[in-house]
Amino acid sequence: MTTPTCRSSPSRRQFLLHTITAPATVAGLSTVARCGEPHRPAARRAAKVSGRTTDARVSFFPVPDGNAIDSAVATALIAAVQAPSQTGIGGYGLTAMVSLNGGQQILAVDANSTAPQSMTHDIFSPGPDGSVPGRKNDVGWLAAGVPGVLAGLQLLIDRFGSLKLETLLQPALKVAREGFPWPAGYAAAIAAKPVFAADPGSKKLYFRDGSPLAAGEVFRNPELAELLQTLASHNSVDDFYRGGIAQQLADAFQSNGGLVTAADLAAYQAQTTAPLVLQHGKRSVCTPPLTAGGISVLQMLRTWLALPDELRSQPDSRPHCIAETMRLAWRDRLTLLGDPAASAVPHARLLSQDYTQQSATAVATAVNQGQILDHQLTASNQAGTIHISAADDQGNLIALTLTHGNSFGACVTADGLGLTLGHGMSRFDPRPDHPNSPGPGKKPLHNMVPVIACEDSKPQFAIGGAGGRKIPNSIFSVLRPWLADNTSLDDAVAAPRMHTEGTLTLELTGNSTPADKARLETLGYTVRSGGSAVLAAQATF
Repeated sequence: MTTPTCRSSPSRRQFLLHTITAPATVAGLSTVARCGEPHRPAARRAAKVSGRTTDARVSFFPVPDGNAIDSAVATALIAAVQAPSQTGIGGYGLTAMVSLNGGQQILAVDANSTAPQSMTHDIFSPGPDGSVPGRKNDVGWLAAGVPGVLAGLQLLIDRFGSLKLETLLQPALKVAREGFPWPAGYAAAIAAKPVFAADPGSKKLYFRDGSPLAAGEVFRNPELAELLQTLASHNSVDDFYRGGIAQQLADAFQSNGGLVTAADLAAYQAQTTAPLVLQHGKRSVCTPPLTAGGISVLQMLRTWLALPDELRSQPDSRPHCIAETMRLAWRDRLTLLGDPAASAVPHARLLSQDYTQQSATAVATAVNQGQILDHQLTASNQAGTIHISAADDQGNLIALTLTHGNSFGACVTADGLGLTLGHGMSRFDPRPDHPNSPGPGKKPLHNMVPVIACEDSKPQFAIGGAGGRKIPNSIFSVLRPWLADNTSLDDAVAAPRMHTEGTLTLELTGNSTPADKARLETLGYTVRSGGSAVLAAQATF
């Protein structure tokens, strides 16, 4: 097993923003990538920083005198104000990959939402039709757990940044106070969901004179600005979790039938952790472990690399191999995985040599026989999220993904705080006996997959995506040719993509060939055109 040392690349070229949605030997695995105790990058001259986001409405914000991590955090804070459909100060969580000082350390950051201590495993038990009564796991105060976004950003600043929270909050404060033109998509989303009119805090924030805010009107959030100013004046997010803001938020949960308490907020901690690392030849990829989505991407990559070359490379069999590789990983993801701190899940086995070979044999047999593996799964419409990738000329690199979940998260707002909440509890499986069922203090599975990629032990690029369950498949679609075929990142990003959640329905991006579509339909799949996740990649300097 090989652990990449990942030192800085001499190349100074930068990849462009990749936002293609549609025209639109077996690898070794390590669980450590020079982790150790996290430390701040060495203080030197002001860094030159470059970065990309997945949302054209949120431009990357290079902070004067800051490094890549500072600028990514400042951009995330702006997005939390300016992109309330995708993320927020009350967003349910974030995850990140950070490479410091030319790859001397590569670490993952976990700030996923946690369930309140009073949440039981059967709180969202489905009815006879399989759905959760009242969609209470998806919309409303029960759908919101402890928000992790602010704690995660504070950790990034404290461990890896060079500036203070007070400084990094200023651009977001300006947006909250001065406002911005309300996008048409946001206006339509608010108008389409009755929950906004029924929730007093949301109605106060997103309505004017009894009607939803119209496209083009200036949206301001003075209550959120006041919250942010409090955090800036304390130069810390601690008040959000253990102070006056925390008490206001806990009171809002209690008065609206939610479960999160002041004790739940006070107990929350973001954390650094060792990433999963997949090495193949001279190239390697690093991504956070569970409860993030990267384990499924690595499972796909390992299975793909173990397949016979003649199956992977032939046009007649390649699409079938891709489909079954992804479907098998989604079967395991949706039936076996959950929070490993709360229950026994076979995450190590899924990335073992034996299981990789077993999976590759199953896929190869199905392809050779012209068959489809039998999985009884149900797809779920999970979208949302924003991703930021950034690098600086001091050798620091970050891939940062943060989310509300689906559009506007839980669709409820803490009155007096201007704080719309994410719906992290929707990412649990509602069935009480499932590994990913709810439970006190548990973290749900999520789809965020930030990645740092290396070649010849040197960091090459950071990448991640927005688009819910489409993120893992889109990241796999890019890393597959980059890792297995040594293609360039640009060519890997421009290649056709496929999406499936383990069912027989496949979505192909518009640059896929008619021949591939026909082959897959002949095999028995339902094939339709569709988009992929939006990806943002940034190369090292």
